[in-house]
Amino acid sequence: MRLLVVETAGGRGWRILEEAQTVTRLAEGLAETGRLGEVPAARTARVVAQYAATAAGHGAEKLVIVATSAVREARNGGDFARQVGALAGHPVRVVPGDAEARLVLRGVMHGLGVTPSNLLVFDIGGGSTEFIRASGGVLQAAVSLRLGVVQLAERFRDYADVAQHVRARLATEVPGQIARPTPDHLVGTAGTVTTVAALDLGLERYDPSRVQGHRLARDAVERQLARLLPLSVAERAALPCLEPGRADVIVPGIAIVLETMTLTGAESLVVSDDGLREGILVETLCG
Repeated sequence: MRLLVVETAGGRGWRILEEAQTVTRLAEGLAETGRLGEVPAARTARVVAQYAATAAGHGAEKLVIVATSAVREARNGGDFARQVGALAGHPVRVVPGDAEARLVLRGVMHGLGVTPSNLLVFDIGGGSTEFIRASGGVLQAAVSLRLGVVQLAERFRDYADVAQHVRARLATEVPGQIARPTPDHLVGTAGTVTTVAALDLGLERYDPSRVQGHRLARDAVERQLARLLPLSVAERAALPCLEPGRADVIVPGIAIVLETMTLTGAESLVVSDDGLREGILVETLCG
């Protein structure tokens, strides 16, 4: 769950008043049951309500609450969205996969400030991964896969097994017009990629200005994988910039990163700290 409270500064700009994120594992157990579990749903609802209260404390004139893959795919997702809306005092917008892809692209393009002719963005989440192909800043094709780090962590224990599973899923579910040709820029966004970037940079505290635009070569990602694999979940959680709630899902996330690079033929990727959250903000401010 991510929070962003801003003050508009004219045009497309804004000044950040407060931001935060909390790993609530909403997708926990979803792959097995098809439903949002009572415990992850309750802790997620509490965080969203707290974030809504934080925004109100800043005097926010407009509040937007957006839910993505876990809520739209769960059989009880509609009930959950209504319950969260009642608790937070504001309705929850559940976005379909194509809308999520457009929002991610808007956030990435705003953050990086470039419009390369051939761009591929991927966004790794707890319940899904989105792939977005764009040209000149215009979305050409997108796909949302029910392939998230939480379900992978629940299903697999051995890295070779998770990598093989991810490889097969990408090969069959990512359309050819998205996977190829090799993009001029492969851009990764969301927690897995930004955490690997922070580890690669050796940051003691997460610094979005350092992470934004950082280029990760394939061998840098592989070095971090080799560093993390021998560690226990507790040892990973003790590393700087690796949240405890991400300690058991970071390795499956890296599998998606490396297999995406293999699929597309890209030897490096650009990291974007901006993504879905900033895309929602751009849409809210600019339409």
